[in-house]
Amino acid sequence: MLRRLEIQNYAIIDQLEIAFPAGLAIITGETGAGKSILLGALGLVLGKRADTKVMYNPEKKCYVEAVFDISALDLASFFTEEGLEYDNELIIRRELSPGGKSRAFLNDSPVTLDILEQISSQLLDVHQQFDTQDIQKSHFQLAVIDALAGIKKEVQAYTTEFVKYRSSVRRLEDLKEKNRNAAQEIEFLSFQVNEFTEAGFRENEQEELETILEKLTAAEDIKRVCTLMVHNISEDEQAILSQIQLLAGQLSSVSHFDQAYNLLHSRLVSAKEELQDISRECMRIADNTEYDAEAIHEINARLSLIYRLQKKHQVATMSELLGVQAALQAKMEGFGDLTGLILSLEKECTQMEETLRKQAVEISTARQRIFTGFEQQVHGLLVSLSMEHAYIQVQCTQTENLTKSGTDDISILFSPNKGSAYLPLKDTASGGELSRLALCIKSLVAGAMTLPTLIFDEVDAGVSGEVARKMGTILHALSGRHQVICITHSPQVAARAEKHFWVYKEDTPTRTLTALRELSQEERTIEIAKMLSGNPPSDAALANARELMAK
Repeated sequence: MLRRLEIQNYAIIDQLEIAFPAGLAIITGETGAGKSILLGALGLVLGKRADTKVMYNPEKKCYVEAVFDISALDLASFFTEEGLEYDNELIIRRELSPGGKSRAFLNDSPVTLDILEQISSQLLDVHQQFDTQDIQKSHFQLAVIDALAGIKKEVQAYTTEFVKYRSSVRRLEDLKEKNRNAAQEIEFLSFQVNEFTEAGFRENEQEELETILEKLTAAEDIKRVCTLMVHNISEDEQAILSQIQLLAGQLSSVSHFDQAYNLLHSRLVSAKEELQDISRECMRIADNTEYDAEAIHEINARLSLIYRLQKKHQVATMSELLGVQAALQAKMEGFGDLTGLILSLEKECTQMEETLRKQAVEISTARQRIFTGFEQQVHGLLVSLSMEHAYIQVQCTQTENLTKSGTDDISILFSPNKGSAYLPLKDTASGGELSRLALCIKSLVAGAMTLPTLIFDEVDAGVSGEVARKMGTILHALSGRHQVICITHSPQVAARAEKHFWVYKEDTPTRTLTALRELSQEERTIEIAKMLSGNPPSDAALANARELMAK
């Protein structure tokens, strides 16, 4: 149960502390005094998101602290699993710093909002005025049926397996898509690899071909230069060899005079022999060099292929191009056939679906088993709230496909008057009828739940008089099994409280604040009388208030 709630710097609350009783606690006050602000602050304890807009003083830290007695709840294993220290008293604290950073603590241990939400969902349930719309929603109606059928664990087990099943189905679909894409990719890679294979490139081929092409293109210039060299060295009338031969003879005639002349003669003879060799090599080159248009065409075609593939694969050298070829080959070989894995996963999904369908049938049977009793119980409670001819009917149809809650499509239909057709709640129930129906269903569900604390925010909206008194009776009966905290404008409901808290606005020189205090017995009488007749209350209203409280 919720023992204490402390709030600081939240909305128009500066500092507030409330100690709650075990039974029925009522909170009243004028509209706009800040009753619902308490629920907003409590929402932080429940793990709801927050921002600095909730801070009245943006330079001061905002915090909400709630103290719970959890000794009667089986929560020790949860704390152990999350690596948290367990104690019978649980302190949940939520802080919001001026910079906007939010922190949450369980018994002074920092936790994530996800953990905070998990633990708080097992401690209290908040039913606000707008929550009457929830009973119109199919997921809420299904949750009601499951709670009353007592199959929470079975549905959770089914949902866990369904999540695994859906994950496996998505993986299977991904594998099939990947296999289809792989076949297309392999076909494309095979085309590219074959392009390289047919080309038969080798290392340094581009450089060698470019050199040969330059030589072939310059063949006529090479032949002309080499022929000219032969002519000038050995064939012309003034050929260099003839000149050297003449000079060598002249030098030979004086070589005996000095060794130096003899050496010069030898060097000249050597130059003659070297030039003769150069002439012969030039002759050979000239004889063997011809312009070969066909060879030039073939080399150009080969280089064009190289350049095209380099551009296609965005590389600049033959070495890089060969690297691309190797990478494509490796990538193609890396694609495996997924057929075997797909068949295995298809079998696994089929088995999982069969198991889920069996579970869904068992869950559906358990749900349908309580329909009649639920309908009768709700009718009995509606009768006590002056709706003698109002009935509900649970409609259940089977879906072909599995869902996270089974194969049941649950809809609660409502007939508010004698002879009225059963229609969906959104099409037939008025605001006051929804309030009463929501309380009836909520009270039945509460009896099937282990939640220690139930909080109602103006669940009596749209009703008054005797109906409101009976709603107070239902809330008081609920407080025998749960701690009940109720925000109300109804004097009939307020009269049933074990403790009565009054919320009011307090003006200071600089701002207006929300304040709260517990009322004494006499103050309760006066407050309820005000709710009946206005301020100041009449003697009749005071007498009526005492009568309501006595009942």
